[in-house]
Amino acid sequence: MKLIVIAVGTRMPAWVETAWEDYAKRMPADCAIELKEIKPEPRTTGKTPQQMMQAEAKRIEAAIPASALRIALDEHGKDLTTMNLSSRLEQWRSGGQDVVFLIGGPDGLDSELKKSCSGMIRLSSLTLPHPMVRIVLAEQLYRAWAILVNHPYHRA
Repeated sequence: MKLIVIAVGTRMPAWVETAWEDYAKRMPADCAIELKEIKPEPRTTGKTPQQMMQAEAKRIEAAIPASALRIALDEHGKDLTTMNLSSRLEQWRSGGQDVVFLIGGPDGLDSELKKSCSGMIRLSSLTLPHPMVRIVLAEQLYRAWAILVNHPYHRA
């Protein structure tokens, strides 16, 4: 199984790339995590937020493997505890299907794209900057895996 994070946004600051790589390299091969960056729609074209999200959704769709399970990250998504996420990760691993996590741009994800997802989760009730979402998600996926294998990273 592979975990794929598809995130709108490119050219992240070095600290974001460093943090992402740190967690990505910790994941074992049978639960690898991969990042696919999607070019954001320019915010200076006069398009409405809906038009921009639709254009980004087309790019996101093109990056999603056909058989992958889709999970959208959204402020209206389900709150999960780390233990709940670990249980979900265990279910996903036993299913053997790749899981794709979708992170939208400044305006979020297109509503039709969200409807195509198997689930929606949120990482926090706080508004997080999009670069930070990648890092928090990667860390939580690593922590969820650590719980499954009784790795000492997670101290309950």
